[in-house]
Amino acid sequence: MRKKVAFYTLGCKLNFSETSTISRSFLTEGFDRVEFSEKADIYVINTCSVTENADKRFKSIVKQAQRANSDAFVAAIGCYAQLKPQELADVDGVDLVLGATEKFKITDYLNDLSKNDFGEVHSCEIEEADFYVGSYSIGDRTRAFLKVQDGCDYKCTYCTIPLARGISRSDTMDSVLKNAREISAQNIKEIVLTGVNIGDYGKGEFGNKKHEHTFLDLVTELDKVEGIERLRISSIEPNLLKNETIDLVSKSRAFVPHFHIPLQSGSNDILKKMKRRYLRELYVDRVEKIREVMPHACIGVDVIVGFPGETDEHFLETYNFLNELDISYLHVFTYSERDNTEAAEMDGIVPQKIRSKRSKMLRGLSVKKRRAFYESQIGSSRTVLFESENKEGYIHGFTENYVKVKAPWNPELVNTLHVVKLTDIDEDGLVRFDFEPELVS
Repeated sequence: MRKKVAFYTLGCKLNFSETSTISRSFLTEGFDRVEFSEKADIYVINTCSVTENADKRFKSIVKQAQRANSDAFVAAIGCYAQLKPQELADVDGVDLVLGATEKFKITDYLNDLSKNDFGEVHSCEIEEADFYVGSYSIGDRTRAFLKVQDGCDYKCTYCTIPLARGISRSDTMDSVLKNAREISAQNIKEIVLTGVNIGDYGKGEFGNKKHEHTFLDLVTELDKVEGIERLRISSIEPNLLKNETIDLVSKSRAFVPHFHIPLQSGSNDILKKMKRRYLRELYVDRVEKIREVMPHACIGVDVIVGFPGETDEHFLETYNFLNELDISYLHVFTYSERDNTEAAEMDGIVPQKIRSKRSKMLRGLSVKKRRAFYESQIGSSRTVLFESENKEGYIHGFTENYVKVKAPWNPELVNTLHVVKLTDIDEDGLVRFDFEPELVS
């Protein structure tokens, strides 16, 4: 009987790309992959430690695995596993914990899959995570996540990612292009570039700290790869999003007009306390540049509320800044204290009630911003890539500029691109449309 393996991924697109790559290593070892809710011989949980909530979810996911098969072997990998390996190993039911470099060799650590009396830990010092392992997701979704970079050399005072993933390092240009072609050959229409700090691409490409290539070089070469219908840039730091890159996207064959740019605060005082590498004036400049060459572009923003020392005045500065800025939606994060960060030792702790109130206000603003952006697109013709899931009788998809649309379920639409005319917004805040006669692919 072939053994069965199941995966659960917490966190970012980068984690999804790595889970997919690790799952393929199991397939070559003779395992069959099944859904996490099904009975499996081994359950692999790829953890995240960006927010406190991701930490707390881990125990419930372990219990979910145990309900499916109480005798199954449970392994924890990922960022939380690197930061607090013993804490995970002490969770009832966990048999193996692997750190930042060990996770890619997980099958080497599996013997007979017998349950351990205690969780076994293999976790390197993060300074040893100085080599690059390429990854991409395939077969999990309509779009693929292509990892181009890992680690971060920034020292943001709230962030544990450098402690969990190590120094900034990049895949080689040849490897990225090879992976992109492999993805394209699988009839996947869209590739999302992902990494910890993708704008830093090129650093550590051949094991040294200098840049052999730049992010602009990367997107220029990827745009030439035949067979890729869409390329999307995931989150990119405002100080690393250069005019040349914005101009390239505006004229690109494959790159879509969608940017996700972390802001974190609209107050320069708080940005300095966070040790971000820009001030709000630069952020305004980036948004204005995008709007100048791509008026229809979608611009998403990350923002953190409740950072230590954030007064009512600081928060209102952020709220008003975002309210006046021509952006499309927000991802709002409530600040949570992380061990071994500078921010955790700072004075001016914001009470949880106030953090929650501020978060709710910005989420409300995000709803208004998204609605306004969608309304600005009504009457335009856009290209939609349809997803593969049947959600209560509807199929959903995204336009190139990230407008989410819905239509009655039709399996023939899955993973196809259609030109549509956006007509109106329904009660769920999604956009309805009429099909144009042209099928793209």
